[in-house]
Amino acid sequence: MEYVSSLDGITVIKGNVCDQEDVASAVRDQEIVIHLAALPFIPDSYYYPEDFFRVNAMGSVNIVRQCIQSDSVERFVHVSSSEVYGTALYTPMDEKHPTLPHSTYAASKLAADRAVFAMHKEHSYPTAILRPFNSYGPRVTQPYIIPEIALQLLDGRNSLELGNVNAIRDFTYVEDTARAIVLAGIEKQAAGETINVGSGLGVRINDMAILMARILGKEVTIRIDESRFRPYDVEKLICDFSKARRILNWSPTISLEEGLRMTLDWLMGRPVSFKTSFRGWPRVYRRLRS
Repeated sequence: MEYVSSLDGITVIKGNVCDQEDVASAVRDQEIVIHLAALPFIPDSYYYPEDFFRVNAMGSVNIVRQCIQSDSVERFVHVSSSEVYGTALYTPMDEKHPTLPHSTYAASKLAADRAVFAMHKEHSYPTAILRPFNSYGPRVTQPYIIPEIALQLLDGRNSLELGNVNAIRDFTYVEDTARAIVLAGIEKQAAGETINVGSGLGVRINDMAILMARILGKEVTIRIDESRFRPYDVEKLICDFSKARRILNWSPTISLEEGLRMTLDWLMGRPVSFKTSFRGWPRVYRRLRS
């Protein structure tokens, strides 16, 4: 494990979630552990399923195990994903919705959820599982749909090339998601619970792209690129956050338009680094592994 930097009371270290010594050292003397480490980009999970299960599932098992064995960690917060549900059988989707993952990524996250919950029961250890619905915002590090649309818009295009524009997602601004995660770490009633976090509003990708263009003062047409379709896509995700409201006293505060404005402002302030980071990104992980 390598200590990278320390700033404003935050120490950044570099390690491997699958390494027992790295994790044991990282959680030592901590009171609350929030686990967000994962391989997150769904298309890469089609090519490297073993890596996704090793990091997302076994890495999670290692982290919660080290927390249980520590003398200091009083609460473990496991950040999961709405993708574990698969496409909605009913909406809004509460925590009792069947889990029918549509990708290897989602299956690996669900495996982690079940392992964390089982270890919570086996050891009477206080854990909370959060399932965010499509978080977005500044400092994005993955080429999800919002930065993909933004990249094309900021390239000056009047025609966007997108895949499944009829898919419906529930977008939650990152500040709201982060607030829910923190609350799960301090609210006693959250122990042993699985909690959905989302806006409760379903937005069609086509409509969101038009909204983003309007925010930038542009009119665009949308062209369907069938090569962008996922082989087993999730068609609809809409969150029921009533449990989060009841247990965490949480509800979203930032509207989609306001959140998109803040996200686009941040991205426009970093045009070179943003375009360099995301252009051609779906092939980066494969290239690193080859």
